[in-house]
Amino acid sequence: AARRRPPAVASAAARRVCYVAAMLVDFSSWGHLAVTGGDRLRFLHGLTTINVTALPIGGHAWGSILSPKGRVLAVVELTVEAERVLVHVEPALVDPTLALLDKYAVMDDVVSTAVTLAAHKRWASAADAWRAPFVFAPPPGPCATAAEVEIARVEAGLLRYGVDVDDGCFPFETPLAQFLDYGKGCYVGQEPVFRVHAQGQSQRTLRGLRLDGDGAIAVGATVVHPARPKAGAVTSATVSPRLGPIALAMLHRTAWTPGDRVEVDGRPATVVEL
Repeated sequence: AARRRPPAVASAAARRVCYVAAMLVDFSSWGHLAVTGGDRLRFLHGLTTINVTALPIGGHAWGSILSPKGRVLAVVELTVEAERVLVHVEPALVDPTLALLDKYAVMDDVVSTAVTLAAHKRWASAADAWRAPFVFAPPPGPCATAAEVEIARVEAGLLRYGVDVDDGCFPFETPLAQFLDYGKGCYVGQEPVFRVHAQGQSQRTLRGLRLDGDGAIAVGATVVHPARPKAGAVTSATVSPRLGPIALAMLHRTAWTPGDRVEVDGRPATVVEL
């Protein structure tokens, strides 16, 4: 009798939630804050989790502004230009972020101003949702719809403030962990972040979920793990044309291992890394 081939084993990349189709994403409606002045690099280096002084002209990086207790007050992306640093934030974070910049610029030679920019990104892979730089020009073609961008955002684990992360979260509990530089100098909120990192005491993290069945799961739904009845909650959810129902969920450490099986509103799901 013919021997059966063993079932194919998906690669680590194939098991992840992170898949996005190539698309142009319009960021013109986002907040773009221009920080100018002779102290701009040192000021932002000491305020954000980003190693700003290591970025070249044209360099960009994701990070956050933290409270003194290490909680996330704003998720930001910076672009370094010759005469200014641009701070990019979601529209709802413009005023709170400007307020934070003004609050900490006490003795510094910096001025922060909201500016209007034509800006877009090209997402050709999951990594591009986090890594692609801004292109400061009108998009060269049709942009993805809001619904398409939302699907790609959840696939890639790209955070929305007030949805997947808020001022009750530490940055290491989210995909922002990949951008934390534990070798950079002091910044606001550094001490509690470093302490938890050194002690390995994080209690929760944001993960992706691949759900069985059809239809989107409800945001806020409780995640049940065999070791913990209330193991977390869904923060974002959608249905991907490629992956089916997917979600982001903040999970307790007992349930965050990629590959673990959990249940959400009676539906089985698999935990995946972001």
